[in-house]
Amino acid sequence: MVRIRLTRLGAKKRPFYRVIAADSRSPRDGRFLEQLGHYNPMTTPSDVKLDLARIDHWISVGAQPSDTVARLIAKARIAADAAPVEA
Repeated sequence: MVRIRLTRLGAKKRPFYRVIAADSRSPRDGRFLEQLGHYNPMTTPSDVKLDLARIDHWISVGAQPSDTVARLIAKARIAADAAPVEA
């Protein structure tokens, strides 16, 4: 099964995460299928950039997001809806 989850990067005590699509049997920082965005919890407010179109594609073919990624997706969708539309 394909999971959409976080993989950890960054230095010790300075985490930085990539949002990836990976096989559920692969290790956390191991092989992945596609990078879908990133998450930096060290900034204020947290920096979340996701490719929502690709995430929707992976979910449509059966990928399951982890609990944390599901919260990040919901937050990104709210931010995308609240973004001002330029005329």
